[in-house]
Amino acid sequence: MAERCAIVTGGGRNIGQAISLRLQQDGYRVFALDNAEPEVESLRADRVDVDLMDADATREAVAGIAARHQVRCLVNNVGIVAPAGFDDVDLADFDRLMHLNLRCAIVCAQALVPGMRAAGGGRIVFNTSRVTKGKKDRTLYSATKGAAQSMARTWALELARDGITVNCVAPGPIATTAFWANNPPDAPKTREIIDQIPVGRMGTPEDVANAVGFFCDDRAGFVTGQTLFVCGGVTVG
Repeated sequence: MAERCAIVTGGGRNIGQAISLRLQQDGYRVFALDNAEPEVESLRADRVDVDLMDADATREAVAGIAARHQVRCLVNNVGIVAPAGFDDVDLADFDRLMHLNLRCAIVCAQALVPGMRAAGGGRIVFNTSRVTKGKKDRTLYSATKGAAQSMARTWALELARDGITVNCVAPGPIATTAFWANNPPDAPKTREIIDQIPVGRMGTPEDVANAVGFFCDDRAGFVTGQTLFVCGGVTVG
């Protein structure tokens, strides 16, 4: 039986690390593409150090993995935020966020889809965000995540007959280092965010990984073009 492999961009830390570990538990050999040191020893063997902002380096790294392994799953997880109110949006950040949050996904998918087609199918999952429903100070971030969700629906239609599903997981407030960096724990605004979560707690990276694991499962082949909000109820009311 051929080894099933998955690639997770930004798979070395936070949500990406939780996704990598979940897919490992589900039987995938995971390649975590990241230029940050992983936080758990189990990811070190399959860590690929690459600057995902560099399209050529990313393409080369992914193609190298695909040439040696049957990659049946791609999780486009990597992303940066650059929060700013409308008047303070820095256009210098535009290319940076578009290249990492969106272009990287295209580069990786184009390198992997031919192999998925040859194997009879595959899974592509985007880690987007509840900010696509609207959130202050997220002009550029919400633009990239909204574009990712729209692009995923297009791919879902184009790749469906190849047995390749394309879906999105859209997290709400998740307790990661990035969240705390943008929302200081003692700030009133942070307390307000937490108090407004209907389930009464912050989400965890594992909450997101569970949803990704569902979409990557072989048994989820009739679900494509969808966005699942993992938000503790924040997007409901």
